[in-house]
Amino acid sequence: MTTSREPHAIAERELCGLVNGLAQRIAEHVRERAVTLGLTVAQATALREMTGPMTMRELADRMSCEPSNATFVIDKLEKQGLVERRAHPTDRRAKHLVLTPEGTALRDRLLDVLTRESPLGTLTPQQQGALKDLLEQALSRD
Repeated sequence: MTTSREPHAIAERELCGLVNGLAQRIAEHVRERAVTLGLTVAQATALREMTGPMTMRELADRMSCEPSNATFVIDKLEKQGLVERRAHPTDRRAKHLVLTPEGTALRDRLLDVLTRESPLGTLTPQQQGALKDLLEQALSRD
């Protein structure tokens, strides 16, 4: 006996499976590309998300991790000369994370390799925009 909710439950299960499958393919893609540049997945994620000066908390939010995990990653990138900690312009308690010229060059190479054969690369820009809008809408229901 099927209930009136069963078709909706099946559709949701299938959609969840597709979203999970896409997330796994993206994660594998990042992992494969990061290693070609001598980076861990976490380091590649941090570099990808560093679109400008930001605090550790801002970076952790973008990386979907705890600030202590982001700190560990940034410590490694700083030792490699890719990131610097600088005084925050308006908050003397905080530091701004800034890419060095070497970090910027590596980030540019990373973005280039990540866009090649990306799991999302088969979608047109319009389709990517529609998918982004739908995912944002689904995530905003918190």
